[in-house]
Amino acid sequence: MRKKVAIQGIRGSYHHGVAQAYFGNEVDVDECMSFQELVHSLEKEKSTDAVMAIENSIAGSIIPNYAYIDEHDLTISGEYFQPIHHCLMALEGQEISDIKEVYSHPMALLQCKDFFREQPHIKLVEDADTADVAKRIQEKQLMGIAAVAGETAAAIYKLDILAKRIQTIKSNSTRFFILNTREDSGVDKKEINKASLKFLTDHKRGSLATVLNVMSDCGLNLTKIQSLPVIAMPWKYSFFVDVTFDQYEDYQKAISILKIMALELKILGEYKNQNG
Repeated sequence: MRKKVAIQGIRGSYHHGVAQAYFGNEVDVDECMSFQELVHSLEKEKSTDAVMAIENSIAGSIIPNYAYIDEHDLTISGEYFQPIHHCLMALEGQEISDIKEVYSHPMALLQCKDFFREQPHIKLVEDADTADVAKRIQEKQLMGIAAVAGETAAAIYKLDILAKRIQTIKSNSTRFFILNTREDSGVDKKEINKASLKFLTDHKRGSLATVLNVMSDCGLNLTKIQSLPVIAMPWKYSFFVDVTFDQYEDYQKAISILKIMALELKILGEYKNQNG
């Protein structure tokens, strides 16, 4: 079956770049203008897989996406770390002093706040997608309007780059999850050395520490922990964690213990560590 990958945004977006890097340059994509639409694309089988940003080295976690993965029972089958180099782009013949407004995805604008602090004449406007703004500027010939997007978007939609690498931290990177709705991630057990889990603990002193100690005792390395409130239970939190391990057997042992200790344990995905 030919893969079709749901992306947030359009061709030329960072999600599109990750889809190409992970699945090949000729990958067929379903362009979605929101993460909710991306999830529906998977559920309605318009796509076989999806690429979803989950955290950025500057702006932090995209917390609603953890909830999407959990609530819609999506499976994490891989991850990809993409360097993010934002550019300011506009129609040909303009300079930064000509720009009145800049449109882009809110995460992109947040990652460039220091650059725009030096450009007080520019109004920042949040939009759905980086590349879609670039496309709109070209199609509607919008003068005085610029986009924050990647160099690929500038090339595809034939815009001039007014400034390169305008992100606050030059080593800016975003982590993306590769998602599907299959129960098994499809990754060979011999290659699996990372997992994403969700668990709830008793509301007792030391409950979280006890769970984390079990992970450590079983040889798991905790690389990420994120708490989210449980909507139906005020002041109760679920924990989303990423763990890495050398031996799959160590991970299995930890899971068997955690199933007994935790109030709830859910395996969101088992995959190959891309950052190790």
